[in-house]
Amino acid sequence: MPNKSKTMKRTFFLLAALVFLTIHNHAQTLTDIDGNVYNTVTIGTQVWMAENLRVTHYRNGDLIPNIKDDSVWNSLCDTFTLTGTGARCYWNDDSVSYASVYGALYNYYTISDSRIITPVGWHVPSLGDWAILRDYLGPDSAGGKLKEAGTVHWQSPNSDATNETGFTALPGDGFYGIGQKCSLWSSTVANSHWLWMWVPYMEYNSGLLILNTASGQCNGNYIRLVNDTLFTGLNEINKFNQIHLYPNPATDKIFIDFADRQNMNLNIYNMVGELMLQKELHINKNEIDISALSTGLYIIKVSGADWTVRKKLIKE
Repeated sequence: MPNKSKTMKRTFFLLAALVFLTIHNHAQTLTDIDGNVYNTVTIGTQVWMAENLRVTHYRNGDLIPNIKDDSVWNSLCDTFTLTGTGARCYWNDDSVSYASVYGALYNYYTISDSRIITPVGWHVPSLGDWAILRDYLGPDSAGGKLKEAGTVHWQSPNSDATNETGFTALPGDGFYGIGQKCSLWSSTVANSHWLWMWVPYMEYNSGLLILNTASGQCNGNYIRLVNDTLFTGLNEINKFNQIHLYPNPATDKIFIDFADRQNMNLNIYNMVGELMLQKELHINKNEIDISALSTGLYIIKVSGADWTVRKKLIKE
């Protein structure tokens, strides 16, 4: 007679190994349309690129112009009509020396172009994505945990840099150049009148990740992508698949169904990390009124006794 206990244990460990390998392989590398292969790293509930983007084509194969002349670069952005053309460049106009390490500098219109700069399943992080990362690592130490350690690339003293996350943030900035500051695009508008975007940054003399600085549409900044899915761990994967959120996008109300025999808490955050709505969920079907929310992207956080799942909601 088979030993049911051993069979169940083997089944569980095989399932756990399969999930681990799925996550590990999913998070191991990312390949863009040019064939560039990037390392990635899982930090909390997020999977991030561990290198700066260096792609030269949009997802549909169209070339992203490489602009070497400052006047031509500036002419691609109209600050009055808030329209422009995507472009890339390299520090000192030297792609041979800098592209493989630092990636390319992109203007805002490369991010917003409908031809899409990102591979399928990845996106330019919103300010909310950056806030999740900072809060997970600790607001007082996130930058140090993300920065490459030492002074091979960073200017001394490279304060508090441990790179314990494997994120390997490098000191590249379109204005300050190489060595002092790491500036990375977000997709969140800071000032719609002038079309300034939030651009998180880290510096050589600080261990902080600063989120409250904006950059103009014409500025060149580097890009790190984040995966579209938010989860970690076997339990979270199970819960992620069990919780059903619909419709999404939504206008006035959403429904959340789940089969777990426990009550849960729901929080909805905007992309700046502000709590916009809070509600206790009950077993089976829940209706949530979102009519008071402004149009945009939100993070829905559903928490049980020993787990948390995050999903994205588009309010129209």
